[in-house]
Amino acid sequence: MAQPKYLTKIEQIPHLSEDEKAALKDVAQKYVFRVNEYYLNLIDWADPDDPIRRLVIPTTNEMNEYGRWDASDEDTNYVVKGCQHKYRTTALLIVSEVCGAYCRYCFRKRLFRADVKEAMSDVSEGLEYIRNTPEISNVLLTGGDPLILSAKKLRMIIEELRSMDHVQIIRIGSKLPVFNPMRITEDEALLNLIREYSTEQKRIYIMAHINHPREITDEARQAFKALHDAGAIVVNQTPVLKGINDDPEVLGELLEKLSSAGVTPYYFFVNRPVAGNASFVLTLEEVYNIVEQAKAKTSGLGKRVRLSMSHTSGKIEILAIENGKAYLKYHQSRDDEYGKFMVLDCPKDATWFDELPGNEQYWTKPEKRTDDVVSVNELEDTPVKKKEKIG
Repeated sequence: MAQPKYLTKIEQIPHLSEDEKAALKDVAQKYVFRVNEYYLNLIDWADPDDPIRRLVIPTTNEMNEYGRWDASDEDTNYVVKGCQHKYRTTALLIVSEVCGAYCRYCFRKRLFRADVKEAMSDVSEGLEYIRNTPEISNVLLTGGDPLILSAKKLRMIIEELRSMDHVQIIRIGSKLPVFNPMRITEDEALLNLIREYSTEQKRIYIMAHINHPREITDEARQAFKALHDAGAIVVNQTPVLKGINDDPEVLGELLEKLSSAGVTPYYFFVNRPVAGNASFVLTLEEVYNIVEQAKAKTSGLGKRVRLSMSHTSGKIEILAIENGKAYLKYHQSRDDEYGKFMVLDCPKDATWFDELPGNEQYWTKPEKRTDDVVSVNELEDTPVKKKEKIG
C-alpha cells in the first residue's frame, strides 16, 4: 500500500462544510493540525461525535480558557537541551518536533510552535549526558513522534545509545503503528535497524499510543507483527478521554484487542490539564470507575494496565477512589519516593492531583529554570508560525 498523503490545512478536509472550515481556522492556527488520508478513512463522517474524528479534527472547544502549555512542568526536567532526566534510571531524548498525527489532546502540543525550542535536530548534548551518567539504564526517544524521522537518523541515535553499556532498554514513543502503519511495514531499513539492535539481552520497546479499538485495523495488526518479528516489544498507553474512550465497553474492547494482538496494555493515564483540553476532561472518580469496569470485561492480561497521573512530582498510580477518598502511590518519583502511599480527600469534581486537599504535604514544587533551555508556560495564546520539519 502506498504511503498516505498528509494534510496540514483544515481547508483540505473534503468532509467538512465551508462553515465548519471557517469556524475551525483559528483553532488550527493556535493548535497545529496534521492528519493523513489513511486515518481520515477511519472516521464515520455521518457521526459528528465520532471518537476518531475527535482525536484529530479540531473543535471550537479548544479555544476555551483551560490549562497550561506544560502541565507537568517538563521545563524543570531538562539537564541539557533536548534531554530530560526526571527519574533516576530514565532519560528522555526529545528527538522530533513533528508528529504523524497531531492528536487534539496532546500534552506536548507546545512543541509544534515555532517559538518553542525543546526538540533538537542535533541530540549530541543529550547523548553525551547519557553516556556520562551510568545510572541511566533506559532511554525514551520521544517528541513529537520519533518514527517520523528517517531510519538513517534513528540509526545514528540508536547506534550511539547501544555503544553505552549501561543503557539496557531503548523505548520509542509513537502513534504511527495505528496512524500510518505502512510507515512501519514498508520501511525495511527501519525493521532492519530494530532487528540489529533489539536483542535478547537489550530490547527496543515501541510505546504505542492507541486510544480507541477502531484504530486496530488489519493494517495496524500487520505493523504490530512486523515489529514483533523484528524483535521489538510493543506496549500501549493512552489517556482516558471524554467523548473518545470514556465508555467501559469501548475501553474493555481496547484491552481485549491489544492483548489479542500481542500488545501489552501498559498505562491508562488521567488527561493532563493542558491548554485546549477542556472538552476531554473527566473527574478522577469517573476515570477510576470507567477503568475498573473496563478491566472487569477482560482477562488478566488486560488487567495488567495501570491507571496513573503524570504529575510534576512523578507518576502517581490511582489504586482506588472510594467513599470520597483517593488511595494513591508514587509509581515513579522525582524525589525517589517510590511506593509512597497516600490517602487524600477526593472531591467529586477533582480532575487532577493538585485539586486533592492536602496534596502539598507529599511533594515540593521544583524550581523553575533560569537558563534558556526551555520556558513555555508564559507563552502567548496567540497564533504562531508552526514548525514542519521531518528528518
